[in-house]
Amino acid sequence: MTATVSPMPLAEEVAELAGLIAGAADVGAVVALAPDVGKLAVALIEADAGAGLVTQVQSALNERLTTRILSLVKPRHRLPAAAWCWLSMGSEGRGEQTLATDQDNGLVFSAADHAEARALRPFFLAMAREVNAALDACGFPLCKGGIMASNADWCLSEENWRERFTQWLSQPTPEALLRANIFFDFRPLAGDSALTDRLSEWLLARTQDNKLFLRLMVANALQTEPPLGLIRAFAVDDGGPHAGTLDLKVRGTRIFVDAARVFALAGGIAETGTAERLRIAGEKLRVERRHVDATVEAFHYLQVLRLRSQRRDEQPSTPNRIDPYALNEIDQRMLKEALRQGRKLQQRLKETFAMSL
Repeated sequence: MTATVSPMPLAEEVAELAGLIAGAADVGAVVALAPDVGKLAVALIEADAGAGLVTQVQSALNERLTTRILSLVKPRHRLPAAAWCWLSMGSEGRGEQTLATDQDNGLVFSAADHAEARALRPFFLAMAREVNAALDACGFPLCKGGIMASNADWCLSEENWRERFTQWLSQPTPEALLRANIFFDFRPLAGDSALTDRLSEWLLARTQDNKLFLRLMVANALQTEPPLGLIRAFAVDDGGPHAGTLDLKVRGTRIFVDAARVFALAGGIAETGTAERLRIAGEKLRVERRHVDATVEAFHYLQVLRLRSQRRDEQPSTPNRIDPYALNEIDQRMLKEALRQGRKLQQRLKETFAMSL
């Protein structure tokens, strides 16, 4: 199918593509359909669909690709009778994938003890290697940091995952905080979701009152300042290969994602999506709805700019960079206000945790 040139309404194209993926006869057929997901996302961007809708559709269809691959690959492996669940993490776990994304996934399985876990792991790793390779063929590059289910470090039993999380919570080194930023946005994608639900419940029960961990997570979330200039409107890179530009992910959406994660871990919020985390946290903290709405809209606007940039970018190594002064006057004003909302969110984070920590 061609997602960009069709008289069919986009909603129907999404449904049709989802059906084609679900009915793909083999992994090769899934790989052949993968480019159409990006084409549909671009069509939605060009139709001025909101960032929330675009990333939701993109993430949902990417999930369909993964689950279909898993269903096709699984029968080729002699898996043990143990329950297992494929985990999505990072932007995929938050349901916020854009056009430029790599793989962040893991696997949890049940085991009676460490000895059984060691015996079972090779069976799941073999399946995971084939799935990760197929996803790479679909256009999701292998994670450079190795955060994939085919890595023995992230193919673990429930007990192993709890031990790993406990280590990060009790010894929150910079590396542990970095891991938390990725892994603590996990959610189930395929398999027995009860495993993931238990792990999420266990984790949230241990983050809410962990003052040291939360204090360091707050400090980590405040490290990135919105790129607002004192003299000019925006603080862009002064030199180097990216002079005159700013990174909308590192210095934009990350501000909202990191703050929302802290609020979720501190408030026992199981939701992984940034917008929903902010809304639920706003209710818990009794923040006026109009302020919460402004924060969410600012996050979505930055996502829109990222998607537009990725649609046009001819250099895949810089998919999130823009020259803010190349934007039209309206977009410049909106970008400036979105970044101001990010600054306000960070201030709310400071005030909230200065009182509780």
